Amino acid sequence: MGRIVLDQVKKSFGEVTVIPPLDLEINDGEFVVFVGPSGCGKSTLLRLIAGLEDVTGGTIRIDGEEATQIPPAKRGLAMVFQSYALYPHMSVRKNIAFPLRMAKMDQAEQDRRVNQAADVLNLSDYLDRRPGQLSGGQRQRVAIGRAIVREPAAFLFDEPLSNLDAALRVGMRLEISELHKRLKTTMIYVTHDQVEAMTMADKIVVLQAGVIEQVGSPLELYQRPQNTFVAGFIGSPKMNLITGPEASKHNAATIGIRPEHIEISQSEGTWKGTVGVSEHLGSDTFFHIQCNASPEPLTVRATGELALQYGAEVFLSPRSEHLHRFDEKGLRIE
Repeated sequence: MGRIVLDQVKKSFGEVTVIPPLDLEINDGEFVVFVGPSGCGKSTLLRLIAGLEDVTGGTIRIDGEEATQIPPAKRGLAMVFQSYALYPHMSVRKNIAFPLRMAKMDQAEQDRRVNQAADVLNLSDYLDRRPGQLSGGQRQRVAIGRAIVREPAAFLFDEPLSNLDAALRVGMRLEISELHKRLKTTMIYVTHDQVEAMTMADKIVVLQAGVIEQVGSPLELYQRPQNTFVAGFIGSPKMNLITGPEASKHNAATIGIRPEHIEISQSEGTWKGTVGVSEHLGSDTFFHIQCNASPEPLTVRATGELALQYGAEVFLSPRSEHLHRFDEKGLRIE
């Protein structure tokens, strides 16, 4: 029971509209990620759903019930913030149980829920410790545990991994994905990191300046971006976007090609180029190549075994079946 529907939801601060009217459906049990650059409105949209911000217009429905004017505590949602917001003087057990104590739930039910959440999050051995005795990843799990015990209709995550180092981020990313598989509860997750979006989401909502640019599965957005913004934002490294005469040959204002869809040769090819900086990542190497097709260097993905010297002359050939075409407005041409 976690279906959330936004109908013409709008948010303005005075005369400034940060989220123009938008529609969005989040189905029960989905893992939906809001992604976009800083300032695109993704956290504001999450706070509107949570009730932490008042909507300027439109309606929000949770499981069919009009929730636009319902206070946050009664929406049946649980939010996990970027900061852990744990009470340092309380044990892990008491931190997790805090919302249940505030709701005056009987002790036996509190203990059942806390122990169940601790078991799910591998925190059973840490229940009597205080937050200061835990690692960053463990503290984040405690914050998630505090949300789990409420048994919400949906979890709302606002960049929960931003304070963790790279290794912990990868581990927690997997843990949250695994948690979703086990709980089967709706999750809405905000991040500016499109790698997190691609690896965790059932459905991605790409935002720019408060506008939804595209909604779809990770593969749909990767394989069929609907405009140049999505094309350039989704994917790491991002899609190469080429304008000018080379695009005109394909009856487009802009053509796009992913780094893995460009063949590289030292003898022949469509475009002649010069090797710039190389990024060696073990299994893969990314070459940044200045070529006659584009004023901007193109990124090309090759196997890790390929070694090319800086300044070497090469030839690039884009795979025609993987070319993306966009018109003057940046919209996809089918």
